Amino acid sequence: MPRTYSDKFLIQLQQADSSLLGVRLGRLCVEANLPVAYVAPAVEVSRNTLHLWFRGQVMHEHKRKIVEAFMYLVEQDMKNGVLPASNTKRAKAYVEEMIGRKI
Repeated sequence: MPRTYSDKFLIQLQQADSSLLGVRLGRLCVEANLPVAYVAPAVEVSRNTLHLWFRGQVMHEHKRKIVEAFMYLVEQDMKNGVLPASNTKRAKAYVEEMIGRKI
């Protein structure tokens, strides 16, 4: 079962360096209401790796393209009113449709 983002994490995310791609990804996931448990398989990393990126750890260069593509799709769906997900069930369905498989 995916967990919601804690208040402590949300405060840390807002204070983190927004020039880092992982921090921007974290902010987008929060805004789109997409839990880490569903985003991790979409960008092909562990949940722990996502949390590290959200907190400012540098992302390996070979992951940048998939993260940027994921972010682009999420941003477009935010603009088009598809996101934010209204609940975790819809968030899961959204990501599964995006990646074309069950998670």
